[in-house]
Amino acid sequence: MRTREDHVPVTADDLDEAFDCVAGGLRPAVGRDWRSAVGTGIWTARATAEHVGDCLLAYAAQLIVQPTDRYVPFAAEARDTRAADLLELVRAGAGILAATVRATGSDVRAYHPSGLADAEGFAGMGCVELLVHGEDVARGLHLALDPPREVCERVLARMFPEQAADVEGADPWDGLLWATGRIELPDQERRTSWRWRAAPLE
Repeated sequence: MRTREDHVPVTADDLDEAFDCVAGGLRPAVGRDWRSAVGTGIWTARATAEHVGDCLLAYAAQLIVQPTDRYVPFAAEARDTRAADLLELVRAGAGILAATVRATGSDVRAYHPSGLADAEGFAGMGCVELLVHGEDVARGLHLALDPPREVCERVLARMFPEQAADVEGADPWDGLLWATGRIELPDQERRTSWRWRAAPLE
């Protein structure tokens, strides 16, 4: 089990890698209609991808404005339904959030319902949005993502520290999917509710 002293932070580079994984994994399906494919829960693949782009841009806005008790009144939506355009929205969100994380000092805090988050927290949340919702879309399109395990390990340890300890030794991608209620593991039932840690670990 990792301690605070040996914590390896989630960075903007992890956001870049997460997006590259999602874009590469979903690119074979860009010629298909995502409006009829399953996404997260009752959402279609199109709605899920739009949600990811909106979240990533919203997280960047939080770090820039730094409100402590609310979201910045901001929303992004896709003007087109083509899959390639949806991936462009996600790419824009991931790139803007990564650039914002790189430019944000470690002392900055901004509102999220799960706690006042630092830049690393928003980077971690962005990675979860990309990878987990990306996998939801991929499954609806009969595809699968294969993210870098080092990224999954850092994100799991930062955003779900207690759950990371519960699945120590497991594939970190499986651990992240389990922590977010997507799968069950041999010794762990599927989670029916979950909440990440936005606030810094200390």
